[in-house]
Amino acid sequence: MLRSMTWKREWTVDTIAAARPTAGWIGTGRMGFAMARRLAGAGVDLAVWNRTAARAAPLTEHGATVVDSVAELRGRDVVFTMVSTEHVLDQVLLGDGGLLTEPGRAPGTVVDCSTVSPEASATLRAACAERGTAFLAAPVSGNAKVVEAGRLSLVASGPEATYRQVAPLLGLIGRSVTYAGEGEGARLVKVAHNLVLGILAQALAETAVLAEKGGVSRRAYLEFLNDSVLGSAFTRYKTPALVRLDYTPTFTPVLLRKDFDLGLTAGRDLGVPLPLASATAQLVQACVSSGREAEDFSVLLDLQAAASGLEIKPEDGAVDDGLSDTDTSTGSDTGTSTSTSTSASADA
Repeated sequence: MLRSMTWKREWTVDTIAAARPTAGWIGTGRMGFAMARRLAGAGVDLAVWNRTAARAAPLTEHGATVVDSVAELRGRDVVFTMVSTEHVLDQVLLGDGGLLTEPGRAPGTVVDCSTVSPEASATLRAACAERGTAFLAAPVSGNAKVVEAGRLSLVASGPEATYRQVAPLLGLIGRSVTYAGEGEGARLVKVAHNLVLGILAQALAETAVLAEKGGVSRRAYLEFLNDSVLGSAFTRYKTPALVRLDYTPTFTPVLLRKDFDLGLTAGRDLGVPLPLASATAQLVQACVSSGREAEDFSVLLDLQAAASGLEIKPEDGAVDDGLSDTDTSTGSDTGTSTSTSTSASADA
C-alpha cells in the first residue's frame, strides 16, 4: 500500500535546523557538485571530498568545508556518495583509506545517489551493516541544470527508519523523493528509468530527423511535441541541445551504455524481454564506437542524421528548456513531495 505525505520547504529546513546533523559528501562531478551545493546553501554543516580537490573548492563559497581525505568524513552523521561507477564507489567506501575501513569509526548513515547494480548495492549495504552503519540507496533523475532549478527527483530504498531520518536532507536536494521499500528496489527503478531515458533520446533523434528531412525545422517539430500530450520535462530540457546541436555533456554515451548494460542484465536475470532496450543499446554502442563518447548523449541526433543522409546545422534563436521559470536559488522551492511505500515491490 502506498502512503504519501507532502512537506513544505520551510518544514524541511526547520527539521534540519532542529536536528543539526553533520553531513559529508563524496564526489563533486557535474551532478554531485550541484546536489552538494543545495545542501550547503540550505545551511547544512557539510564537509566535502573529491579526488580532484579543485573541483570541490567552489563549494566553500556556499558554506561547505573541503577536506583532504575521505577519512575526515568518518565522524559525520550522514555521508552522501555520488560517483560514476561501482568500482569507484567500492574504492571510496572499502578501498585503501576508504570511509568504512577504520574499525570502530564510521558514519551513522551512508546515502548513495550513484547508479549501480542491485547486486553491488546489496554488497555495500552488507558491508555497512557489519560496521554498524545504515545504508540508503537514493539514485536520482535529472541533470545538473535540473538540480539547480530545484526539480530533481530521487527514489530511495532501505530500512524505512533510515529513510525517514534522512528524508529531510533529501528534500533539500530535490523536489520529490519516492520511497521504494526495503532492499535494492531503488536501484531497479533507476535502471529502468535510464532505459526509458535512452529509448526516448533515440526516439527524439529519429523523429526530429524524419521531420527535418521532410522539410520541417527541428525547432517547429519539437515545439509542437513539447506542447502536446507527449511533451515532458525531459523533452523540453533536451530541446535546446537538439535545436542548437550543443552537445556540451550532461550525461555521456559511455554512462548511458553502462546503464543499458545494467538494465539488460536485470532483464535476463528476471526473465523479462527488452527488445526496444536491446535495439537502443546497439545504437548507443555505435555512438561510443564512433568516437563521440565524451559528448552529451543527445549526439545520437548526429548519428541518426548521418544514417539518413541528412546534413543538419544549428538553428538560431531562443529555445525554451522548460526550466527557466523555476527559481534556481538553493532551497527556494515551495515544497517537496515524498511518496512512501511499505512494500519493496510498489510501483515507483
